[in-house]
Amino acid sequence: MAKTVKKPLLEIKNLKKYFFYKEHPLKAVDQLNLTILEGETVGLVGESGCGKSTAGKTIIRLHEPTEGEVYYNGTNLYQVNKAELKKLRREIQIIFQDPYSSLNPRMTVEDIIAEPLDIHGAARGKKRRERVVELLELVGLNPEHLHRFPHEFSGGQMQRIGIARALALNPKFIVCDEPISALDVSVQAQIVNLLKSLQEKLGLTYLFIAHDLSMVKYISDRILVMYLGHMVELTDSDSLHNEPLHPYTQALLSAIPIPDPLVKKEKIVLEGDVPSPINPPSGCVFRTRCKHAMEICSTAAPEWREVKQGHFTACHLYNE
Repeated sequence: MAKTVKKPLLEIKNLKKYFFYKEHPLKAVDQLNLTILEGETVGLVGESGCGKSTAGKTIIRLHEPTEGEVYYNGTNLYQVNKAELKKLRREIQIIFQDPYSSLNPRMTVEDIIAEPLDIHGAARGKKRRERVVELLELVGLNPEHLHRFPHEFSGGQMQRIGIARALALNPKFIVCDEPISALDVSVQAQIVNLLKSLQEKLGLTYLFIAHDLSMVKYISDRILVMYLGHMVELTDSDSLHNEPLHPYTQALLSAIPIPDPLVKKEKIVLEGDVPSPINPPSGCVFRTRCKHAMEICSTAAPEWREVKQGHFTACHLYNE
């Protein structure tokens, strides 16, 4: 039987997002190129301040881009007007990082989850409540929670409410903006398993942003590693963990703890701090912390290239 070829759902081309302070650009995202296929999960990882969340929000136009294009099902999101963008919002949603601040403390659970329905006029009256109850059960909560307020729930339950809200309009693509970073470890696993289950049941496509590489490996089909606003490596989940190419990726993976005291693992310690995105290093932005840095690294930015089939990186170690 012929293998089904998934078609691109989202195509990101040369995306840049700069913030300006006294005419000095802070280059939060610089030249992001990525294609996300229908039904897949792409993990986006990197340390704090590397531009992950900014990239996710700019892709779905919560931030306006500085340059670049994003095509959703062939439609350029940056060229549509407000009315057209509102229609597309039904299919493009986001799960925010902190459930404590992303849920309105003065609204009941019913009103929080139904807010997208109200904005888009998707359901009213009895149908509105039925849809909210359906969404609550879908994320593992009970109908009796309808009239409660966010402060009456645990962090994991609040994030489930946030997920239910994101699902209200039957979206196809969801940006998961570090949805587990504010939760306990045991609860993190529950939320990730819920997201995987929902993906299989509803045919969702995810951009999953996180710090925890082991959790990203579990949920992602492919993983993109970012450093200081730049793409440094992209490949499938297994290849990234088994044979990382970029020195930065190698350092991130070496920091993952192994739950066995008898297994010894060499850790790669990165020297110095992350440079300022207002004044990034010349050439390769990672060179100031890289033990493999060469003279060319300070003068020329490395080319983004496919080193092995489906395995891309930007590093002078692999340039011909």
